[in-house]
Amino acid sequence: MTHLFVSDLHLDGAAPEASDQFIAFLRGEALGAGALYILGDLFESWVGDDDDDAERLRVCAALRDYTAAGTPCFVMHGNRDFLLGEGFAARTGCHLVADPVVTDIEGVRTLLAHGDLFCTDDVKYQQLRTIVRDPAWQARLLALPIDTRKLIAEEARAGSRAHTRRVIPEIMDANPRAIEVAVRACAVDVVIHGHTHRPGVHEFVVDGRPRTRIVLGAWYEQGSVLEWSATGRRLRTLAR
Repeated sequence: MTHLFVSDLHLDGAAPEASDQFIAFLRGEALGAGALYILGDLFESWVGDDDDDAERLRVCAALRDYTAAGTPCFVMHGNRDFLLGEGFAARTGCHLVADPVVTDIEGVRTLLAHGDLFCTDDVKYQQLRTIVRDPAWQARLLALPIDTRKLIAEEARAGSRAHTRRVIPEIMDANPRAIEVAVRACAVDVVIHGHTHRPGVHEFVVDGRPRTRIVLGAWYEQGSVLEWSATGRRLRTLAR
């Protein structure tokens, strides 16, 4: 069976063509896979499980159809949709998983992560990440009216764009030392993550043993998917 990995779809009503592509993916080649893993930022934003945005509801309905057909789907929080909760899981039939998490894929011990945790050179971002991932902070945010949360989300997106323009691109990439520390701590041979929007396959060595880091691409202009089966791994793009 083939395991499929995607990340950083950033689905949003402003770009319905990306949602169309993802839904077609669910109804086409992803159907019948061994499992689908969504490693964060499925949505451009998610203000809580009471989010009533029509485009997000359309995607959730497609995920419900997908999981009801028998394929398990595992969803990880990203930096844009960290408020996904049990309501989302119940609505879609997806399973929420920790970030990061260690699992076995085709007999290979593998670390799955959204990827922002590895961007340790971006100190300001890491400080913000610590705040927004705190359960108490999230509870206070979710207690606000949904319209207020939507305004906060829009302001956060604007702030993120401004931060990206100011920061040297290399600082926002995964730090090799952070990857090495994670590989050693988790005793894994493969790391799969997204977030950086820099798809690629990187071979490296830790403690004399070959390791592999696979970075998933974003879905802004085309889909990006990693296929992993008994015959090997393939990172490819899906033309829109």
